[in-house]
Amino acid sequence: MLMPKRVKHRKQFRGSMAHKATRGTKIVYGEFGIVALDPCWIRSNQIEAARVAMTRFTKRGGQVWIKIFPDKPVTAKPAETRMGSGKGTVEYWVSVVKPGRVMFEIGGVSEEDAREALRLATHKLPCRCKIVSKADLEGGVSNEE
Repeated sequence: MLMPKRVKHRKQFRGSMAHKATRGTKIVYGEFGIVALDPCWIRSNQIEAARVAMTRFTKRGGQVWIKIFPDKPVTAKPAETRMGSGKGTVEYWVSVVKPGRVMFEIGGVSEEDAREALRLATHKLPCRCKIVSKADLEGGVSNEE
C-alpha cells in the first residue's frame, strides 16, 4: 500500500475539503481519466484496489497512472478509551481529493476498454466520479454529471 517513506510530522490536523481542486485538473499522461465530483479522503487501500481493477481488466496492456498519493496520516484511538491522554496512533494514510481532481489516467488501450476499466475502478472509490477523455477537459471541467 502507498504511504510516505518519511514525514516531517507524524500527526496532522484533519484540515478542510472546501472548494474545488486547483491543481491536477487536466489529463496529462494518458487519454482517459477519472475525475472526482465530491470532496473525500481516499485511503491507500482504495487506491490500490482501483489500480488492481484497472490493470486486471486491461490484462496489463496499456498504462495506468495514479495522480494522487496518500500523504495525510489519520489517527484513531482504541474503542472504549476514556477522553484525554493525547492523540491516537496513526491508523492509515489518505489522499485529500477535491472536486475536479483527476485521480487516475489510462492510455494505450481502446476507448471502450479504457472506459470499462475506469468504470470498474470507480466502484472501488468512496466518492462520486466521472470518466472523462482528454478532449472533454480542454475547455475546463464542470462538476455536474
